[in-house]
Amino acid sequence: MFVRRRRRPTLAGQLLVLQLAVVVVVLVLVGAVSLAQSEATFRGVEGRRVSALAEQLGGNPLVRTNLATPSTRTGLATLGQSVVTQSRVTSVTFADADEDVRTSTDPSLEGGRIPLPRKAVADGASWSGTLELFGQRQIVSQVPVFSVADGHVGEHLGTVMITEAFPSAWQRLRGASSYLLTYLGTALIVGLVGSWLLAQRIKRQTLGMEPEEITGLVEHREALLYGIAEGVVALDPQGRITLVNDVARKLLDLPEHATGLSLTDLRITGRLLTVLTGDGEATDEVVVRRGRVLVMNRMSVDKDGRHLGTVTTLRDRTALAALERELGSFRSSTQLLRAQRHEFANQLHTISGLIQIGEYDEVVRYVDAVSERRHSLDLSVNSRVRDPAVGVLLMAKASIAAERRVDLRISDDTSLDRLDTEDSADVATVVGNLVDNAIDAAAGSAGSWVEVGIAHDRTTVRVTVRDSGPGVTDDVADSVFEQGVTSKTDGEGEHGIGLALTRLVCRRRGGEAEFHNTADGAVFTAHLTVTPVPEAVSR
Repeated sequence: MFVRRRRRPTLAGQLLVLQLAVVVVVLVLVGAVSLAQSEATFRGVEGRRVSALAEQLGGNPLVRTNLATPSTRTGLATLGQSVVTQSRVTSVTFADADEDVRTSTDPSLEGGRIPLPRKAVADGASWSGTLELFGQRQIVSQVPVFSVADGHVGEHLGTVMITEAFPSAWQRLRGASSYLLTYLGTALIVGLVGSWLLAQRIKRQTLGMEPEEITGLVEHREALLYGIAEGVVALDPQGRITLVNDVARKLLDLPEHATGLSLTDLRITGRLLTVLTGDGEATDEVVVRRGRVLVMNRMSVDKDGRHLGTVTTLRDRTALAALERELGSFRSSTQLLRAQRHEFANQLHTISGLIQIGEYDEVVRYVDAVSERRHSLDLSVNSRVRDPAVGVLLMAKASIAAERRVDLRISDDTSLDRLDTEDSADVATVVGNLVDNAIDAAAGSAGSWVEVGIAHDRTTVRVTVRDSGPGVTDDVADSVFEQGVTSKTDGEGEHGIGLALTRLVCRRRGGEAEFHNTADGAVFTAHLTVTPVPEAVSR
């Protein structure tokens, strides 16, 4: 047996009911205030009028004469009924000096005693206030009647009491203002229409989703944004950050209150600003930020023809770059073996050909020349570069350069002592990147060459790499280190990261990387601070 779940009211319906309730409560409060004001007005105005009528009757000669004559009622009854009719009060009562009712327009008071809220009234005092008479609240004024002889007040003859009943709530509400009901009805209609329109607007703005759906969407979004390893930054069309997760805040070094601030407020400039605010989409853009190598992808967000902003994802490749640096030595060894295999194969082919044609003396001279050239290169490198890792790297680059018909030279003033392991790895990274860049720039032209110079004092290593290439073009001259850009057009491999890593390593070491063009090509210079090595070890 299936139990049908009770359908929960929609968000628009809940808002409509809530606003209707608010409107009704406001109308009730307005009505209550109007009733309170009406009652206060009635008590003040009608209380003064009833007191004035009672004072007027208390001084009427006809009242004195009739009260002074025992058992006289006709004149008083006529006068009382006339006052009720003309003044529209509830009742008029006349009592003698013993508080016995002589006559009253209210039959319920006939034959009894008038109510005395104060004992002083029986002794001739006046009183005005509110009394509960026969289950009805009334305004009451009691005035004594005295005889007058020769212009002097005489004995107490009796009391005049005039009452006026409080109107009902409906009468007071209707009498508060001739237009009050119209105002309240109009306000109710306007409130109903406004509540319905507001409910429809909220429904459109929430895309028709109900509260539980919105809650679930927010929870899933939070889990998605803060559960992934990549950074996410969302910008509106004005360049303000609308969303940033913890990973992106850490990678970009942003404050915790970055949401809502513009990129200008956060002092983001240069390459990072260009990638975040560029037009269209961007794929695998490389940005160096505060010592980190970041790869960023930007996507434009549009809906119904409106541009809502951009969403950029970023991931940290600094650790990967360090891993690539560690693998660089293995890659260099592989390239060295491949280049040497190619070179030795050519030499063996040459020797085989000379033997086949019987030029045995030429074979000897050729082998001596090859050995001399190899010994000269080994001697040139090993005598000037005493750090094993950098020396082997230069030997590998020399073989690769020879394969690409580029002459790799070691300058005469090169001198590098043995370095600490971490220093050696960083210097090898810088030398390898600069030499690779120079070989790529110089290759392809006759008589091309690359010259490497390394100077080392106790705390600093300076690497200078010259090439015979065309130099750095003006369009990338200002950003060749900062951005993941390249002047290479071969489309093979991943370019635009080597020089950025070079500057990153140099700056982390307290140095700098720079370049300038010459008539022969480009000159790249890198400075690194290294750990001083004791003299005994350096020897």
